[in-house]
Amino acid sequence: MHSYLLSWRWLGASGLVLAVVAGCAPKDTPFAAIRAGLRCERGQKALEQENLDAALKEFQRAVELNPKLAMAHSNLGKVQKAKGNLGAAATAFANAVKLNPKSFDDAFSLADVYHKMARLAAAIQAYLHACELQPKNFHARLNLGVCYHQAAELDSAIDCYTKAIELDPTQPASYTNLGAAYDAQGKYYEAIHAYNKSLERDGEQPMVLVNLAGTMIKQERFAAAQRALERAIELDPELAMAYERLGYCLFRMKQYEEALTRYEWAETLDPNRAETHAGLGVVRMAMYLQDGSKPEFRQAAIEHWHRSLEIQPDQPKIRNLIAKYRVPADQASAVLMESPRK
Repeated sequence: MHSYLLSWRWLGASGLVLAVVAGCAPKDTPFAAIRAGLRCERGQKALEQENLDAALKEFQRAVELNPKLAMAHSNLGKVQKAKGNLGAAATAFANAVKLNPKSFDDAFSLADVYHKMARLAAAIQAYLHACELQPKNFHARLNLGVCYHQAAELDSAIDCYTKAIELDPTQPASYTNLGAAYDAQGKYYEAIHAYNKSLERDGEQPMVLVNLAGTMIKQERFAAAQRALERAIELDPELAMAYERLGYCLFRMKQYEEALTRYEWAETLDPNRAETHAGLGVVRMAMYLQDGSKPEFRQAAIEHWHRSLEIQPDQPKIRNLIAKYRVPADQASAVLMESPRK
């Protein structure tokens, strides 16, 4: 079971925030630099009108005219990022940081783009730079923790989440991610403590409740997990993962009919979850083993396991279950040849 993470993305004062260009081309600069400054001004106006294509052309021309103008590279990065051109945005922000290494905004933006590109090592280095520039910036510290977490450097992630909590103890995201990191280390009580701290700050977080339940399931505290999942469903009645895990809890408590109902809800909400089909198979097979007079339960179980493997082939346990419970070929032929009794 995987826990989800929360990360902050840098929000400037107005989305695509640009530095004021007043004075970007002093009178004693060469003519090309003056023209670059004018291009920056036009680019800003285009951005204010949300005309990204026009802004892109202006900032590209500004960079051509004055390759050492950090602001032009920075704004070019922002436009490229807004257009979804992450590689070009990374290049532009990297140039801006090189020209102006003391710009927190550019360092943070570069890290954010690397993070979106799943270039975790590069994102970590860029976030470290941003944290050096602003050691008390909550967003940079939290996102650095997420990168460490996704890179499986859990001790470093926990250190970052802890520092983020120190910087702003009111934000639930830091506690949520801290809980996920502790869970990944097998420190279940620490994880539960962190999840509860997150819920104290915002009780209406269905995915945090799912995370909390997942940790409790690992402790085999199925009744406690059931309560957390039922609360998650109250908050989000269409959360398939919550129904699926609730089905598992009920199955482990041998409440097969109730478990089947929850799994079926999960399948209705999201028919492409491998875990749901695996669970449906397990419950159906358990019901067949309770009442061998219903071979259709066994066949339904095996079909769900096949479906689960079609979605996620790397499930050796499910493959083993199919091999164990499928009908041998000779028996299947005999069943097919039987005449219906009247």
